[in-house]
Amino acid sequence: MTPDLIGLAAALVATGLFAGLIAGLFGIGGGVVMVPAFYFVLGALGYDDAIRMHMAVGTSLAVIVATSLRSVAAHTRHGAVDFAILRTWTPWIVVGALIGGFVADLIPGRGLTGLFGAVALLLSLQFFFGRPDWRLAEEMPGGIARAGLGSLIGLLSALLGIGGGVFGVTLMTLSGKPIRHAVATAAGFGVAIGLPGALGFIIWGWDEPGRTPTALGYVDLLGFFILATSAFFVAPLGAKLAHTMPERLLRRLFALGLVLTAFSLLREALVV
Repeated sequence: MTPDLIGLAAALVATGLFAGLIAGLFGIGGGVVMVPAFYFVLGALGYDDAIRMHMAVGTSLAVIVATSLRSVAAHTRHGAVDFAILRTWTPWIVVGALIGGFVADLIPGRGLTGLFGAVALLLSLQFFFGRPDWRLAEEMPGGIARAGLGSLIGLLSALLGIGGGVFGVTLMTLSGKPIRHAVATAAGFGVAIGLPGALGFIIWGWDEPGRTPTALGYVDLLGFFILATSAFFVAPLGAKLAHTMPERLLRRLFALGLVLTAFSLLREALVV
């Protein structure tokens, strides 16, 4: 193994451990952490700006498939997954994720970096000011609204390399679903997002120059294996810590970290 690969592997282990910890603490999935962390790791190792965010997003989507399957299986054993929602929303989410993989290839690296930074900033505001008891409706949307919102969730999540937790949990809790069922069901959204999204990033990045030596398209196979394995073992520790630390403090500390990450990514996107 070359020194570059050893450095990449060590950085990915640290990233996966931290992502798993955050996923367990906050139940939002590790993509919010994995994408910017892998992006900055690739930058430190000298990879070009043009492919860094695409590689980070594509690899994160592949990891999400593995972690979401594990999560859905665990939640199903506790009877928390709403399979009626999964059956009716998954086709539209898949459509959106497929479109997202195609659109991502058309967006320059700086544009994708700026988009992630902007969404991270908005998400930090939700952690600062959001309340779990907010409601906009008493049931999930149907018809055209379901098709539009489902496709939008898939599209944005695939573009950002995140699972169903960020948008799916928010939508379901605002539609009157208990948070426990929302988190469990959104894990299923992660599979619908990650699989077509990762396939799209593999296809559209197939011939791109400057990728890592273990890349398949825009998905780094070494990164997938290390990140998925690390997150798998550490997520339970994060869940345990979530029950021993003040929730308000945890949310604000994570929000602060997101703000710093968001501004770092926005600076990368905007400063020439």
